[in-house]
Amino acid sequence: MKTISATNNPAAALRALCRSGDFNGPTAGYADDHVQANLMIVPKEYAFDFLLFCQRNPKPCPLVEVLEPGQFEPRSALKADLRTDLPAYRIFEGGQLKEEVTDISAYWRDDLVSFLIGCSFSFESALIEGGIPLRHIEQQRNVAMYKTNMPCVPAGRFTGNAVVSMRPIKSQDVARAVEITARLPQVHGAPVHIGNPQAIGIADLMRPDFGEAVEIRADELPVFWACGVTPQYVAELSKLPFCITHAPGKMFVTDRLNE
Repeated sequence: MKTISATNNPAAALRALCRSGDFNGPTAGYADDHVQANLMIVPKEYAFDFLLFCQRNPKPCPLVEVLEPGQFEPRSALKADLRTDLPAYRIFEGGQLKEEVTDISAYWRDDLVSFLIGCSFSFESALIEGGIPLRHIEQQRNVAMYKTNMPCVPAGRFTGNAVVSMRPIKSQDVARAVEITARLPQVHGAPVHIGNPQAIGIADLMRPDFGEAVEIRADELPVFWACGVTPQYVAELSKLPFCITHAPGKMFVTDRLNE
């Protein structure tokens, strides 16, 4: 994997590495201070329902940008291409994962509508700057994500439960973590749950549904934030005939700054 050079736009440098195939890992810890986004691409016939789903569920699905049908160059990133500039994508058919690829040009259609949704990776630099370490970044792992029993508000074809991301936080730092992330509602904002995972339907923190597990130490609490992988889970549950998403933890990095 190539090292990202220090440029005036580290987000553009990361996107260029994705496009060339030289970067295919999780984007946590890269292009600090830039808004990272989850990607959901649906056929035009389902776009209004998904837009309504996002508006009704702003915690897991805070919209960053919606593109016109067939467009793949977002306004939030200069000269970017949503078909090539993410580390990896997932292709779903009938609610089933068909394959994971690093380029979706072969799947592109003029009726596809792309949604960029805020990602919690964007607030991680603010937590670190606030003196709150994040173990998955220290260990160069993908953040742990879990399916929950927390229902989303349905919209048309889209119905299902939310997905959350989890970060172990020292008990003495939890209040500050809440305060820091609450200032960034466009990237999920404050946590949705703190403590007992069973209360939100998570049986075992060491077996995440997406990402990689990390140790939770005696002086730490598991803190859960709404996660932009929710649309993938909802697409599965709703058995959407076709959609394309980012691979969990492998985001589109925009030119926009968090603050």
